[in-house]
Amino acid sequence: MGVKKINGLEDFINKFVRARGGDSTGLDAVSAAPPGSGPGASTNPDGHTATGGVISDWVDPSPGNVYRTHIFTSTGTFHVSALSGTYPAAIEYLVVGGGGGGANSNGIAGGAGAGGLRTNLPGVQDAGGNPLTISTPFPVSTTGGNGSGEYTVTIGAGGGSGGGIGLDCAHNGSNSYFGPPSSPNGITASGGGRGRNNTSPLGPGIAGGSGGGAAGHGSPGTTSGGAGNAGGNIDGKPEGNVGGDAYGPSNLGSGGGGGAGAVGGNATPGPGNGGAGGAGVQVAIAGPTATTFTGVGAKNPSNNQYQYFAGGGGGSGYAAEGAGGFGGGGTAGGPFPTRFGEPGTGGGGGAAPAPGAPTDPIGGSGGSGIVAVRYQIGTTAPNAKATGGVISLYNSMWIHTFVNSGTFATGPTWTSATVEYVVVAGGGAGGSNLSGGGGAGGFVAGTTPIGAHPVSTTIQVGAGGGQRVAPIDYGNKATIYGFSGTPSYFGTPITAYGGGGGGAVDSTNAQPGGSGGGAGGGSLGGPGGGSGNKQTGTSTPAPGQGNDGGSCPRAGAYGAGGGGGAGGAGTANSNGGVGGVGSPVPATFQNPTSVLNAHDPSPYKFTIAAGGGGGLNGSGAGGVGGFGGGGDAGDAVSTPASPGDDGIQSTGSGGGGAGHAPVIGYGGSGGSGIVLIAYPD
Repeated sequence: MGVKKINGLEDFINKFVRARGGDSTGLDAVSAAPPGSGPGASTNPDGHTATGGVISDWVDPSPGNVYRTHIFTSTGTFHVSALSGTYPAAIEYLVVGGGGGGANSNGIAGGAGAGGLRTNLPGVQDAGGNPLTISTPFPVSTTGGNGSGEYTVTIGAGGGSGGGIGLDCAHNGSNSYFGPPSSPNGITASGGGRGRNNTSPLGPGIAGGSGGGAAGHGSPGTTSGGAGNAGGNIDGKPEGNVGGDAYGPSNLGSGGGGGAGAVGGNATPGPGNGGAGGAGVQVAIAGPTATTFTGVGAKNPSNNQYQYFAGGGGGSGYAAEGAGGFGGGGTAGGPFPTRFGEPGTGGGGGAAPAPGAPTDPIGGSGGSGIVAVRYQIGTTAPNAKATGGVISLYNSMWIHTFVNSGTFATGPTWTSATVEYVVVAGGGAGGSNLSGGGGAGGFVAGTTPIGAHPVSTTIQVGAGGGQRVAPIDYGNKATIYGFSGTPSYFGTPITAYGGGGGGAVDSTNAQPGGSGGGAGGGSLGGPGGGSGNKQTGTSTPAPGQGNDGGSCPRAGAYGAGGGGGAGGAGTANSNGGVGGVGSPVPATFQNPTSVLNAHDPSPYKFTIAAGGGGGLNGSGAGGVGGFGGGGDAGDAVSTPASPGDDGIQSTGSGGGGAGHAPVIGYGGSGGSGIVLIAYPD
């Protein structure tokens, strides 16, 4: 975050280092360390001047140091333009890969492994008390990275879930990376291993950052879980653990996926219980967890704290399904989205239910990864009047940003005030086989009064619709529309509804939602897109949330429609419709040093909730996603077909649709939602 005057506002950092006498909402003066010098081209007397990601400024209660954390839930750039003249050049980081996808059900199936976890934050331990902190410092400079102080941030996508019969009907998660572009000096966290189903040939679970669970089977003996730590040790510290084992000969359970903090649970012989996902770990890089529930990372129910990452997915069993590991792991057979790995945690997806009801044979998609970077900026505490989310001060307004679910709670200095909010739900996924783009999650903005302290309000951040990775036959077109996103809310009265999933080829099953999914394409032609301004999957009105998905034209190549966006409807085009544009957040939330949408060029850095592009029937790229984070449609040139792009995480945008010829493809996942709350200093 740059340290500069904004519209005449006092320098934010200076508010950390001098008293504002008599102001009960100000900051008490605390002595600072003597100025130093850094190796960069310029220095700032306080913290580094840097941009990228969502900003959180917070105080560590012991010993009282103030930190700035840049939180990336989508790919972007961390740009250092000046080094601190007071504090060290080295930064602390968390890098978590995308979780693997849970296996489909062909009997019973293994849970997916979590994404690998790398951190140099002091004090991080696994469940056995073994240290996971990498000891090597990571200095930054204004001439590092790409030579201009720019460091690459790549967020690994969660692996798609299984949607058919076959060993490869789920995908591993993708790697996350922080460091110089294409450099071995950066930090890579491997994607989690996918869950394995019990389709022949039998074999061990799939390796990854943490390994996927093995599948139960009809042959005697034990099948081992997948190996973890795919990227190897750094300074002797692993990134993950093995998946759980499964047993034969029959009616037993499958193993849970490994987590960063513990191995995946083994299936229980005899009763047929699926193994639980391995535990994740707490990495308190974005705020003090003992006193503030940040809404970053997953919540651990045992201590009611957040900032847990990289939990494994649960494995399925005939007697009982395995629970997800805390840290974002999905629960086997649980209702969507509890089967998904939680976005922004690298959690592994839970396996599909056993014995695999025909209407619900799908495993949970893995959770996307995360990168967070922190450094010291002062020695006095910012004095926000409430807790929850990641907190920053811009233009005399405190901004709370929730990229994961949490709680907004007023503090002792709170007085009755009107807060401004933006609530965006999860986007819909693109469908399979010449399919429409996913619709954006509903976008709701406004103001609401908050009474005198104490007030505690639940914040839910909706998940994007998960990806179906198995190309489904044309004859199954009625069942292969994209999954819809799930709602976000600021207390239940203020609800944004999930975006509708894109429709499939020759079908009228584009889903309604906050914004509607695009129509599937095909030779029958003419189906309309899903309706916007609806409660997800229903005809119940939800005014002011978004727009309709695009239709399929009756001529030409019968391209699929683009998903609707918060700022415009999806379009129809024979080459695949364009996703509807998103909507800019109000000016209150447009802090130029904290970017919400790094995917699209200016002036769309604060535009979110866009629709995904519709697929093309033939060789070509299909429709593009709308500005605001919408996923582009997949091309149908390569074999296997390139999938539709995912909607960008934390924008609520829809995933891109799929092509059809020469090979059948599948759509991209929807992006998770976001909740923003602001009030005066």
